[in-house]
Amino acid sequence: MNQQDAPADVDPDLVQLLTPEGVRVSDEAVAPYAARVAHLDAAALRELYHDMVLVRRFDTESTSLQRQGELGLFPQCLGQEAAQVGSGRALAPQDYVFPSYREHGVAFTRGLDLAEILLQFRGVDHGGWDTEKHNFHLYTLVIGSHTLHATGYGMGLQRDGLVGTGDPERDTAVVAYFGDGATSQGDVNEALVFAATTNAPVVFFCQNNQWAISEPTTRQSRVPLFHRGRGFGIPSVRVDGNDVLASYAVMDEALERARSGGGPTFVEAYTYRMGAHTTSDDPTRYRSRSEEEHWRRRDPIDRLAALLRAEGAWDDAWAADVEAEADGLGEHLRTYVRAIEAPPASSMFDHVYASEHGTVSAERAWHAEYEASFDVDAAAQGGAR
Repeated sequence: MNQQDAPADVDPDLVQLLTPEGVRVSDEAVAPYAARVAHLDAAALRELYHDMVLVRRFDTESTSLQRQGELGLFPQCLGQEAAQVGSGRALAPQDYVFPSYREHGVAFTRGLDLAEILLQFRGVDHGGWDTEKHNFHLYTLVIGSHTLHATGYGMGLQRDGLVGTGDPERDTAVVAYFGDGATSQGDVNEALVFAATTNAPVVFFCQNNQWAISEPTTRQSRVPLFHRGRGFGIPSVRVDGNDVLASYAVMDEALERARSGGGPTFVEAYTYRMGAHTTSDDPTRYRSRSEEEHWRRRDPIDRLAALLRAEGAWDDAWAADVEAEADGLGEHLRTYVRAIEAPPASSMFDHVYASEHGTVSAERAWHAEYEASFDVDAAAQGGAR
């Protein structure tokens, strides 16, 4: 059986607190992780459900907007909501996130207006949000390069005295989110080397959704991906990425280690990309319906809903309010995107560097001259008539 076909719920290395049927796991082996979510009462569980539902609506609405020609491209996180919302809700305000380009759920937990993400996929902005306001960096489209940025940022935190002070409002961790395909990139391996040797406060959070575009994980690694972290001397753990409680607990432990000066952690969130790699991809060409159905039965939102019902925390009126809020989000996205005006072409030269840069200035001047030449040509043609 291929790794990507193996049922996540029978993996002995997997940290799981909630079965696919929505039943809490009482195994002593996961008791330390269960203790980390013991404070999440019914209201907190409902909030996690609320977050995942809204993030999924963002996904489906944005995909529809791309199909209507309003966006140039869109990468879904469909099916990965538990890994992202669970880990994101474990973050402290001062923690800093370096995402790849699929971390919409993490962005939501950091307080972003999700509509701002679509500026990049509309092709009118380099990013679209204030990174310092949310401690959430811009999306990185170059696979794996941001893991080096995260490690360097973490090393800077050490030198600034923001790690291991014992002050919970001061100690800071860094998280780099990336996919299974990124683990094959040299940048990621270099980041692991630097983080391990400097004891940097970085959590490497790998969302193994089992497909790097059309390549399965089995063509990238002969061992589960969390073993790679161990090869660098980094504590590593594999978590059920469709279990929002386990994702929260594992991230909470990793962040605690990082903030206290204990160094990096490698987390493999074993999940599944229920949608396409991006809207330019057709997953039916490389994976089976039976595989998709297997994972559809492990839907992270359905799993938490089952727990809420089993524990008497489900309320139909509340659920209807969540759906109404999701409908409102959909309307907001449609209105926002359709109102976006194309910026002047010269804006592509803005904010490339923090200060004036000779090459960029020269390119800006050339582009201005190039655009002006069209006015000259038009005037000449008008005179010829």
